[in-house]
Amino acid sequence: MYSAIWRRLPGPTPVKAIIALIIIAAIVLLLFQVVFPWLQDVTGLMETTVPTE
Repeated sequence: MYSAIWRRLPGPTPVKAIIALIIIAAIVLLLFQVVFPWLQDVTGLMETTVPTE
């Protein structure tokens, strides 16, 4: 799968590496800015169930 993506990227190897890093950074940013906050709201992971006295 990764070799198919690598072959579709334009340019020589250094350009492909830079484009691949940009794509990975964009995916990570999307996950942290959009997906993970939405998932936290949907699942309620920050709710505590330990009673305080």
